[in-house]
Amino acid sequence: MTVEEIIIDKVKILPPDKQQEALDFVEFLLAKMQKQGLSNQTKKSGISALAMAQEYVGCVEAADDLSTNKDYMDGYGG
Repeated sequence: MTVEEIIIDKVKILPPDKQQEALDFVEFLLAKMQKQGLSNQTKKSGISALAMAQEYVGCVEAADDLSTNKDYMDGYGG
């Protein structure tokens, strides 16, 4: 009997609320595995932070360049 078959047999005898907990845990493990895979893939492929966040570039409206326009810094600091 494989591990998969053993897990399925044991889950079948659990009450529905415990089956849901088991499903939640399996989904947690899959998400954790996927996150680790993405992390490893990013390190290996050399993807930049900009490339990873490309879909969010330009989604926020702001002044053109806050670092050089001192008017936006009035009232901050000393």
